[in-house]
Amino acid sequence: MKRYLATFHTHLAALMTVKSFASRGVEGRLAPVPRSVSSSCGTCMFYEAPDPMTDALDEDTEAVFETAADGSYVCVFENE
Repeated sequence: MKRYLATFHTHLAALMTVKSFASRGVEGRLAPVPRSVSSSCGTCMFYEAPDPMTDALDEDTEAVFETAADGSYVCVFENE
């Protein structure tokens, strides 16, 4: 399993994504966005999955980052 962080344009998008992931059996944990990552609404979701699960993200998702071994974040999905 890989560790991911998703950022959102709105708080509602964050809540809807947690609900979508839960319906697929993946637990998401909402938290403030780390300073090293930019976000519009300041809320992110941490989760563990085999892949970024972009099909379960709300349409107002900003980006998804994979957590690297050194604790940094690498962007793996950006919603334009």
